[in-house]
Amino acid sequence: MNFSMLLYILPAAFVLDLLLGDPAHLPHPVRWMGKAISTLEPVFRKLHTGLTLSGAMFSILLIMCTWLTTYLLVTAANTFHPFAKTGIEILIIYYSISVRSLNDSAMAVYRSLKKGRLEQAKNRLAMIVGRDVDKLNESQIARAAVETVGENLVDGVISPLFFAAIGGAPMAMAYKMINTLDSMVGYKNENYALFGKFSARIDDIANFLQSRLSIFIIAIAAQILNGKGIRSFKIAVSEGANHTSPNAGYPEAGFAGTLGIQLGGPNTYNGHQISKPYIGAYLDKADLEHIKKACDLMMLSSLIWLVILWFTLFFLSN
Repeated sequence: MNFSMLLYILPAAFVLDLLLGDPAHLPHPVRWMGKAISTLEPVFRKLHTGLTLSGAMFSILLIMCTWLTTYLLVTAANTFHPFAKTGIEILIIYYSISVRSLNDSAMAVYRSLKKGRLEQAKNRLAMIVGRDVDKLNESQIARAAVETVGENLVDGVISPLFFAAIGGAPMAMAYKMINTLDSMVGYKNENYALFGKFSARIDDIANFLQSRLSIFIIAIAAQILNGKGIRSFKIAVSEGANHTSPNAGYPEAGFAGTLGIQLGGPNTYNGHQISKPYIGAYLDKADLEHIKKACDLMMLSSLIWLVILWFTLFFLSN
């Protein structure tokens, strides 16, 4: 891997994401991944190998094909011209991160609440969370928005940039396939408990290190924003495991400590209440202004992570 080229590619992709976000009218690799998953799932379910094994084969094939396709595309661009390779890598890595779209989605919920449009806020929240939103009040909507911003800081920014720094665009896209597989088939319900087991586990592994590194990044950002870096770090360390996910609780706990609000707790999914532990149960309830503060924290944390990766790549290239 040419680390010196990534010194230009990662910041360029990051800036491109801030400028463009995720325009709905443009094609997006993640949508293609979703189509591939939906198309191949019934094929692999018919294999006479047991759902756990067929699900593992299904996931491995899609992840490997995503890496290989991206690698061949980048290689083909390089044979045409090195600048073409650089441009393709910037574009692909831009597609793998979601700073702008995460901020825009959460702030859309914020603006609806600010205008007193509770039903509109619920509809906008439903686009970014998996829980049932019909019976949520304003505080619960705000809490859900903050939680998804905190959790997706890792999934949508820290992890894809981490894998891009390790293996360029092919690794970034392979990670996005892992993440997309988890979001589509990684559920712990009757339909996916076996078939999606491998997808859920490999996503847990792929995010294990980065979710814990996020504790430090969020704490630095918290100290800059409101001087609560120590509280953010302490709560993340002590309560990061208070989650049904082995990873999501750590960034969420960092956000809870920074903002001084209670996160987690029971939620309803498809009409069934799922018991989840609280994070910062002794802290205040969330309100709509915490959504904006969470977005500010996410944006600054993303920038700090980019700077850390840039200096790491700089030292590795010299």
